[in-house]
Amino acid sequence: MFNRTNEIKVLRDPIHGYIHVEYQVIWDCINSREFQRLHRIHQLGGDFQVYHTAEHSRFAHSLGVYEIVRRMISEIPSICESIDEFERIQVLCAALLHDLGHGPFSHFFEKITHRNHEEITVDLIMDPNTEVHKCLIKAHQDLPLKVAMIIEHRHEKEVLNQIISSQLDADRMDYLLRDAYETGTSYGTFDLERILRTIRVKDEKLCIKESGMHSVEDYIMARYHMYWQVYLHPDAKSYEILIELFFKRYKEIDEIIDVFEIFREGHIITNEEFILMDECRMFYGFQQALFSKDAILRDFATRILDRHLFGWIEDPSIEEEKTVLNRIENKEYYFFKTRSSSKAYLPYQEKDDKQTIWILTQKNELKPLSQCSEIVKALLKMKAQTKMRIYFEK
Repeated sequence: MFNRTNEIKVLRDPIHGYIHVEYQVIWDCINSREFQRLHRIHQLGGDFQVYHTAEHSRFAHSLGVYEIVRRMISEIPSICESIDEFERIQVLCAALLHDLGHGPFSHFFEKITHRNHEEITVDLIMDPNTEVHKCLIKAHQDLPLKVAMIIEHRHEKEVLNQIISSQLDADRMDYLLRDAYETGTSYGTFDLERILRTIRVKDEKLCIKESGMHSVEDYIMARYHMYWQVYLHPDAKSYEILIELFFKRYKEIDEIIDVFEIFREGHIITNEEFILMDECRMFYGFQQALFSKDAILRDFATRILDRHLFGWIEDPSIEEEKTVLNRIENKEYYFFKTRSSSKAYLPYQEKDDKQTIWILTQKNELKPLSQCSEIVKALLKMKAQTKMRIYFEK
């Protein structure tokens, strides 16, 4: 039996109305330093430089994922009946803590540390010295391991993995609605309530009743539009390129900015160093770089702090690229070429059973979504596109 809070705690939320907390272990994890750090990590990386209201944090998103999971395991009979209380706690903690390993500027941080955020998340959960580990182990000695297994998609109860990470998981449901709300982009919305009402579990698979299929179609298209209109926005990419080039230069010069020394080649970032590294610290480092003796480092620090983005041309002609190159003196730092492939962000793919959204038909049979939806059947025929962009000093 797990301890409950003396009363149900509630936190106001613009997407879900209220976040409800009834278990003490959840409340303790929320108040741990590792989770509180997520207040200081933007949810959308460089997108807050494009959509000026996109100031929301990984903290808010993590609470949102937790709330959707709480509703799933409380309101969906076929899920409620298939898990016990310990498994409820496991999946609630996994929902809350799944983004602990995100560094400053979202996925960009992974490029300069060469570590996946899920790997860092598991390290923090399993480290006996972290507050979040102590909160979990206080509730049950096996809880840290079980939570880590869900995050690594290897829990023995497959439905728990699917609730956190699948084609129709709580993580995607929250970030689509939250990111659409915070950026003011209506095409990221879908009918969450209808989806939650029609989710079922059959043969250890999350599935959707046939009557909820159209809501899933909307969800798929919302995801597609959000990727191309928000997540892959060229100006957001421009901002991240500035940060990437800043650190490229920093590693090449003989100059020390204390907060950035952990990014030197060969340095293995400890959990304590990671916990201290947030966007506040990064911006402090960029401010320090304004006084650098190196003109290039100073320039990139100014660009990052004052939003002097590179210009860009999509799919440039040979002549356009030549024109840009001819007028740029330092091509190593002020000309950048990138390719964005839509392969990973096609509206929907059915590569295997785990990548499939299953429809529970009126005959109580499971069928892939593409066999039931004419819209999705057409979407599967879409081919991946590759867009090439050049970024350059204006």
